[in-house]
Amino acid sequence: MHDVIIIGGAFSGASMGLLIKRARPEARVLIIERAAEFDRKVGESTSEVAACFLTRVLRISHHLNHEHLCKQGLRMWFTAPENQCPARCTEIGAFYQSRLPTFQIDRSLLDEHLLAMAQEEGCELWRPAKVEEIALASHGSSAHRLTVKLGGETREATAPWIVDASGKACVMARKLGLWRKLETHPTNSLWARFSGVKLLDSHESAMQFPDFADSVRCSRDMATNHLMGRGWWCWIIPLKNGDVSLGLTYDPRVFDAPKEGAIASRLLDHVKQHPIGRFLFADAQAVALDARGYSHLPYYADQVAGEGWTIVGDAAGFMDPLYSQGLDYCSHSVYTAHKLVVQSLAGEDVTASCAAFNSQFRQSYFRWYRSLYDGKYAYLGEADLMRAAFLMDLACYFIGPVRLVYERPDAEFGVMPYQGRAGAIFASFMSFYNRRLASIADKRAAAGAAARQNVGNRWLIKQGFVPTAKVLSLLARGLLIWFRAEFEAVFLTAVSSAAVRPVAASEQASQSGV
Repeated sequence: MHDVIIIGGAFSGASMGLLIKRARPEARVLIIERAAEFDRKVGESTSEVAACFLTRVLRISHHLNHEHLCKQGLRMWFTAPENQCPARCTEIGAFYQSRLPTFQIDRSLLDEHLLAMAQEEGCELWRPAKVEEIALASHGSSAHRLTVKLGGETREATAPWIVDASGKACVMARKLGLWRKLETHPTNSLWARFSGVKLLDSHESAMQFPDFADSVRCSRDMATNHLMGRGWWCWIIPLKNGDVSLGLTYDPRVFDAPKEGAIASRLLDHVKQHPIGRFLFADAQAVALDARGYSHLPYYADQVAGEGWTIVGDAAGFMDPLYSQGLDYCSHSVYTAHKLVVQSLAGEDVTASCAAFNSQFRQSYFRWYRSLYDGKYAYLGEADLMRAAFLMDLACYFIGPVRLVYERPDAEFGVMPYQGRAGAIFASFMSFYNRRLASIADKRAAAGAAARQNVGNRWLIKQGFVPTAKVLSLLARGLLIWFRAEFEAVFLTAVSSAAVRPVAASEQASQSGV
């Protein structure tokens, strides 16, 4: 008999076990992990909220600084069909190094480290083990019963609490009929890893494009570099072993991705249509057996807590990888759930806490989605509109979620983001300008006036994003760019409805002269 059974031992499951044992050392916690060893998941980049959880809550700064890479913010690169020069691509990013810690992580290393820490704190581990059946507690029983295949034998485990941290398998949500697609955001993704990728900070780059190399005071290579287009974006993320993760995320309603051939080949064909991608991946070689594809990325659980069970991390939901905020949501859900489990183990009635978690999760998920991603793929390829969004999105993020978790980590990680009156106001404001920017992009596409500022601009942010009122000046700058775009859009006239049809990858290649 255990007190808590956690299904899944990666980031969310291991963190859950670790936090429960730290809060209640006498708790009997069992972690059931299916994989004999972890693989390198898609989530290789953290944003500031997740980094705060890792460094200020879990306290693993030493591991992160020794085994992973310090990230230098987010950079976006835009181009137009007539441009063939990497140095001419419009750039959005930082001038100086980032102020708060973030990381480019190898998830296999991070997950193993956290799981080992959970074991050191006293969690029991069954691995590799597969949960074959879950029998939830009935009225005559206070314990749930799991049937587990461990090695060659079948075991049973019982506990009054089950935590589902099974990731995209979504064990509990599927069992209980709670799993839902986010139908209004049908994005797909392909990714693989490559060796032999060139460097933006290299001597070769500096010799070939000296003005480009001298235009910043930080490392472009250590950033999460995004190549941007209408309906799609590519991430380029360095890993400590020298590999580079390359991924394509796209909305099939706006962009037709390449469909023929191996995933790595399709990615290379696409990324080489962009001057930055063509320079970086000219001699790149795919890492064998290290590619994946996902259709319809966003989903959520309609309920994340019930009588003696809770769902955390990616098992509770996923939205979009654009701003690398997947682990933000994992951090909030894990911390919130661990508090209600600990309260229950102490004999407290957590009926109200479970109801609050359910309400907060659903409200937070949809506020976050509408604020950042609903319709955003329509203007990903418009440099000035993304500049406005970048400044306003990150300013709101820093003055809200980032500031709050650093000031009050226990209180703020213990609730889902975008709560309360202030959260509702910020969410409504962000949703409004996001819709307006998408509308402007659609109007430009219909008028044949898209991508007008995608070449020849270097929009570098010297002030930097900090979780103080100083960031409001960047918000104001974003507002001015948005208002200017609104004014210019008044004079646009549609020339053809065909201008807004999905653009195929092969057509983009033809337009680019590739």
